[in-house]
Amino acid sequence: MAEHYDLVVVGSGPAGAQGAAQAAALGKQVALVEREPYLGGAGLSTGTMPSKLLREAAHTLVGLRRRALPGVSVALEPELRLADLMYHQDVVIEAAWGSIQRHLERYNIRVAHGTAAFKDAHTLLVRRETEQGQEVTELTGEVFLLATGARPKRPALYPFDHPRVHDANTILGLDHLPRSLAVVGGGIIGCEYASMFNALGAEVTLVEARERLLAFVDDELAARWQRHLEQRGVQFALGADVTSLEPGESSVQLRLTTGLALAVEVVLVAVGRTGNVEGLNLPAAGIEPAPGGLVPVNEYFQTAAPHIYAAGDVLGFPALASTAMEQARLAILRAFAPGTAAPLGSAYPLAVYTVPELAMAGLTEEACQQQHLDYAAGRAEFEHNARAQITGDTSGLLKLLFARGDRRLLGVHVMGDQASELVHLGALALASGGTLDSFANAVYNYPTLSETYHAAARDGLERLARQVPTD
Repeated sequence: MAEHYDLVVVGSGPAGAQGAAQAAALGKQVALVEREPYLGGAGLSTGTMPSKLLREAAHTLVGLRRRALPGVSVALEPELRLADLMYHQDVVIEAAWGSIQRHLERYNIRVAHGTAAFKDAHTLLVRRETEQGQEVTELTGEVFLLATGARPKRPALYPFDHPRVHDANTILGLDHLPRSLAVVGGGIIGCEYASMFNALGAEVTLVEARERLLAFVDDELAARWQRHLEQRGVQFALGADVTSLEPGESSVQLRLTTGLALAVEVVLVAVGRTGNVEGLNLPAAGIEPAPGGLVPVNEYFQTAAPHIYAAGDVLGFPALASTAMEQARLAILRAFAPGTAAPLGSAYPLAVYTVPELAMAGLTEEACQQQHLDYAAGRAEFEHNARAQITGDTSGLLKLLFARGDRRLLGVHVMGDQASELVHLGALALASGGTLDSFANAVYNYPTLSETYHAAARDGLERLARQVPTD
């Protein structure tokens, strides 16, 4: 007999867990389907959490070197394993698993482990292999939320079964820190890993088919970040693609469309992700996936079947845990409390956990130009900030974009230490319609990186008073 619920969620990653909890908090009966034996999705097992643990080790190492403390030297052992740098990974991940489990139990959410497939638009079949054979559970629902995530694309050119060729799901399984690495792909994942391995002492070459990195980042910040990494020894091959790859016993030989030949110890392929929709039988529910396995949705995250919503990486960009959770929350509000739901908008913060970090909210300068807005910019260099001088991170920048007429904030862009934290001040101002004056007139603790908001606001107001054109 079928089990009936107000909401059936497929996937227990950030979007799925958030959506399930939001519906349960509204008093709805919820079932959650997860095909893996553990909860939390790829973010806990192979994605967000493990990579951020490695990033923390790399960031700490850079910080110690940057401070150049007298009598203190820092060196990594030649055969250091990546697992040594993420020594407390199991503790952190198990704590996260426990937190998710307690959260679901608190709301009395039914968890069904198995592979899900639509029988029709209101019925989901969940198949699970047991010692007695295949067990099938039939779940029916008023509303469905697809939060199945995504996985790395694996182009046929790359032999991923070779121990020197990896994607983002397998790179952290290396038994030692490579001496040299080629990263193919200049998106979020490629840039994060390129900067991490560079910070850990590897010789890194980043190959990107487009002429610039991180296409969604403000041009000025993306170029600044690239220059900083070049100064730290990273080689960039932009406007280039891999034409051939020959893995050997001790190295991998790559040839690029530019004619450049590379010989590296390890290759990381980070050329995008594919939505996890295979086996879901979406056509039976009236949904046709878009290219790349992505699920098309409207501004309220509804699919072609209005009672079926989708959130998270299966939608594509930005494919971040923070936005996935907010997408799921808004989708559930739209389904069960429509008067309280509003489109996500563009004021939400994004962060790229590179070394150094990049973060942003609102419009880029290029978007302001495309929209023919009368805008100006205020900047604050970290080299003039006391806290940055103390920590040695003097390469950073905070950039505020604002409307010339009413000085309303349009965008905030940060590169440097704690950028992922600093951006929230700007994001809150964006969401509330704040102006440059609010930053210029605020009081900040000293010394802090937050003072850069005051400096950037004062710079913007002075430029406005002198009618200095945006540069």
